[in-house]
Amino acid sequence: MKKQPTLRERALQLLARREHSRAELGRKLAAHVRAEDDLESLLEDLLRRKLLSDERYAESRAHSLSRKYGAARIAHELRAKGLDKGLAEQASRIARATEVERAREVWRRKFRVAPRTREEQARQMRFLQSRGFSFDAIRAVVGSPGED
Repeated sequence: MKKQPTLRERALQLLARREHSRAELGRKLAAHVRAEDDLESLLEDLLRRKLLSDERYAESRAHSLSRKYGAARIAHELRAKGLDKGLAEQASRIARATEVERAREVWRRKFRVAPRTREEQARQMRFLQSRGFSFDAIRAVVGSPGED
């Protein structure tokens, strides 16, 4: 019969695949806690040994999300994963610096041509807004109908 991995082994396996926030790792491990396990002390030990880091997770996740989303959406996604608001805002602030270029790339992949009517412009703007890009970035990318 196959031996079940310990809670520490499960944690290390998850962390070997990718970065996790403390809250996310805690949620994943909670289903596997046995009577002799102490989840909180395990998480604290992983933090102390720098195997688990909310800062690293925020930076890594913000980087991967920045290919598709704006700073507002990145901050929202990070908060949804259990990061505190300050850390999420700090990670999304880096994305804010390149928001116009990233919005232009997302727009180019989706639409390729400038809007010719107000309806097309509104549709393209709504799309970029749903991706969390700022109004200033959206206006810089989409502009007004008929503009070259």
